[in-house]
Amino acid sequence: MLLGAIADDLTGATDLALMLSREGMRTVLAVGVPPDDFEYQGADAVVVALKSRTSPAAEAVTLSLRALACLTGSGARQVMFKYCSTFDSTPEGNIGPVAEALLEALKTDITIVCPAFPANGRTVYQGHLFVGDQLLSESPMKDHPLTPMTDSSLVRLMHAQTRLPVGLVDRKTVAGGPAAVRDAFERARGQGTKLLVVDAISDDDLRVIGEAAAGLRLVTGGSGIAIGLPENFRRAGLLGVSRITSRFAAPPGRAVTLAGSCSRATRDQIATALAAGTPAFRVDPVAIAETRLSPGQVVEWAVATEGVPLIYSSAEPQAVRDAQQRLGRDRAGEIVEHFLADAAAGLLDRGFSRFLVAGGETSGAVVGALGVPALLIGPEIDPGVPWTLSLGSERPLALALKSGNFGGTGFFSKAWEMLS
Repeated sequence: MLLGAIADDLTGATDLALMLSREGMRTVLAVGVPPDDFEYQGADAVVVALKSRTSPAAEAVTLSLRALACLTGSGARQVMFKYCSTFDSTPEGNIGPVAEALLEALKTDITIVCPAFPANGRTVYQGHLFVGDQLLSESPMKDHPLTPMTDSSLVRLMHAQTRLPVGLVDRKTVAGGPAAVRDAFERARGQGTKLLVVDAISDDDLRVIGEAAAGLRLVTGGSGIAIGLPENFRRAGLLGVSRITSRFAAPPGRAVTLAGSCSRATRDQIATALAAGTPAFRVDPVAIAETRLSPGQVVEWAVATEGVPLIYSSAEPQAVRDAQQRLGRDRAGEIVEHFLADAAAGLLDRGFSRFLVAGGETSGAVVGALGVPALLIGPEIDPGVPWTLSLGSERPLALALKSGNFGGTGFFSKAWEMLS
């Protein structure tokens, strides 16, 4: 194994695995910390998908260190900690605490912080994170129900989350090439800086940063930063030109879309699907809490529905706040996740084998309910979102696991047309 990666949610893990596969690395995605006898199938890269983004910081650290021990014990030469390109976190973490713990465990002295993903409109300039042409704090992420992002400065955000000194490598330095960035790393070491936010506004910037990071034991960032890492192993003679095949055969069976994300992108995708006449069932968390709605009811509705049914809980920010006020912030989200996961398990029993899931937390819950221990990465639907095939599950399944913020407005129909 050349690269071992720890992702804080499942959709982010598939996004990263897609990036590494596209750059020529044989990549396996493990759902959760793999057991000691896990078969890595000769992978160049292994991505461990955790469900730690919104868990208590101490729990996230513990899970991440378990994943690290598994990866380094299997020979990983470099480790990556992957988080969301919109830096989803709270003032308490979990990005800072996990990065700090990984640095300490690896006994290394410095790492980078770079969530940039220009292909999806996430860029970093002067240490500030942009979503499209908006600062993060002015984007729809300010209304995220679990991790509202009200500051765009990655330097300030990391200062709030960790005890370690934080610095910045600006765009001018990155434009100077890999040598200039490596020099910036050395200056930071001399000053005792441990975490370096790095500007990136293009894929070319990410490749420069990736080359400069060849000597780092730990790299942290969004999946975009991985674009430059495989070439380092290739230069060292450890990775061939490409060993990736594009064969992908989805299993037969019925299809369903499950949407738990309340992001603007997912809400727009749902609106587009509804306008096109997609049969849909909206799940109300209050109705679930009051036992007026059960997963079995939704399963029976979907079975009786022609075409690809859409089951969703996504709602406008005010509706989300109302539900949280009534049920509690964490409980409102957990109710929906468990409901959709139970519905997915019920649909699996009724012959459904193709699942499109929107939302990181929802995807983690659904994949757990479906009993999927690992995934094989397939073709890209939209930037950062591939179709995948289950590995090691009781039945073969096709899954598209979408971060709430990813994909164009017609993503759902595009994904299903790709399989057909």
